[in-house]
Amino acid sequence: MSEDKKKRPSSEDAEIEREIRSDRKFSLAEAIGRMGGDGMLKGASPVTGKRQAELEIEHYLESHLVDAQGALEVVLLRRVRESELLLKRGYDQPLESLALFCERILGSEELLRYFVTDVDAEWGRIYLERPYFQKGDRPPDPEDPYTFSSVRVALSALVAKLRGE
Repeated sequence: MSEDKKKRPSSEDAEIEREIRSDRKFSLAEAIGRMGGDGMLKGASPVTGKRQAELEIEHYLESHLVDAQGALEVVLLRRVRESELLLKRGYDQPLESLALFCERILGSEELLRYFVTDVDAEWGRIYLERPYFQKGDRPPDPEDPYTFSSVRVALSALVAKLRGE
């Protein structure tokens, strides 16, 4: 029971602490530092759950998404971050949110077309070139790195990996 009580510093220790603090400028960081010893941050991560989920998705995409140009990964990560799926599913299942997001895009031709247009635009920004936008049912430009078909294949492969197929 006596272990639960806080130990009071000796008068000598208290005097030394007062002397050290007297020369410091008080700031928010100082206050947090003082409270840190009292258990305020014990066991807690300074990184938010949302950011941890985003980092897990980012790491997974870097390791498992086949995307030599890099624009698909950038847009996919940005869109998942902005989607409500991550919030709805909870930050403890970020890869499930990623799988559901990809399945939603793959389930709608219209969403896929908008997504590919966004990826093409990102590719243009990255490489400082005019992007190739595939139009409707026309065949894609042979130079286009992101077509409806190629993005569909990449997202399908990613979903298969996420689902363990």
